[in-house]
Amino acid sequence: MKIFSVLFTAIVVMSVLELYVLIAVGSILGAFVTILLVIASAGLGSHLLREQGIVTWQRFQEALARQQVPAYELMEGFLILVGGALLLTPGFITDALGLICLIPAPRKWIISAVMKYYFIVPHAGDKSVLEGEFRREDKSK
Repeated sequence: MKIFSVLFTAIVVMSVLELYVLIAVGSILGAFVTILLVIASAGLGSHLLREQGIVTWQRFQEALARQQVPAYELMEGFLILVGGALLLTPGFITDALGLICLIPAPRKWIISAVMKYYFIVPHAGDKSVLEGEFRREDKSK
């Protein structure tokens, strides 16, 4: 139940911030220019979503063809979907967050940070391996 209250609070706070920024930008640039910017960002979002989605889908299929687990490609596809949804949502804050998710360099940084934090990487050891042979001797001697 707590997750819903946190999510609701985040949505309300984000909506108020978006409204504040839209009013501030509208008072500086004018209402018409602000509306054009919001529409242009939605168009840019749909274009980037299509372009990056196709590239990620091709890499996903290539990973499956190589019989590898496409974990990176799945995370990349999820971020592209989130970024596209954020860019299609009216507002400048969500547009900035959406662009971060759709531009490849920040997206790769986010994915690597998430993978380091949430996934366990097998420990390779300390590289001080002693090679040798042994034999078992009877204790009865």
